[in-house]
Amino acid sequence: MARMSAEERRESVIRAAMHEFARGGYYGTSTEAIAKRVGVSQPYLFRLFPNKLAIFLAASERCMRDTREVFAAATEGLNGEDATRAMANAYTRLIAEDPDKLQMQLQMYVTVAAAEAVGDHELGELVRKGWMELWDTVCVPFGGDAKETTTFMAYGMLINTLAAMGFPPEHRVWEGLYPEAHVKGRLEK
Repeated sequence: MARMSAEERRESVIRAAMHEFARGGYYGTSTEAIAKRVGVSQPYLFRLFPNKLAIFLAASERCMRDTREVFAAATEGLNGEDATRAMANAYTRLIAEDPDKLQMQLQMYVTVAAAEAVGDHELGELVRKGWMELWDTVCVPFGGDAKETTTFMAYGMLINTLAAMGFPPEHRVWEGLYPEAHVKGRLEK
């Protein structure tokens, strides 16, 4: 079996970190748990990343990038209402198929809030940068319309909340959302 390159190990660490941080948050996740999941030692982990914050930021960036890519692929050649439906369906499928994506997003927001509360603004700046890139990706199929983008993102945050709280797709709280997003997106693979 061929040995993994440092870049392949780095990718493994990012995937493992996303899983561990999604479950335990930044403060509740040890680098030991991440190293164990990857099958490397903690010292090796710190040869790939300078510290726990760097690992969290890499996992956060990957989570946001994956979400941006899902939106961009879903809206290729679409705009307006067609783009809205395509993104809603694609995003709902993403978080249904890979719950770590949703949990990682929520952990990012909590971690930023905690850091900001004690005066640490670096983490918030980096996470907000990624969120603005997500915003810009969503804004494109709406022709740059901030109101449509805001509405879409607001629905997305509602979807995040409902999914995180475990409301089943047939529950009445989903009724105001796009039917495909709460039925097909959550039930079909």
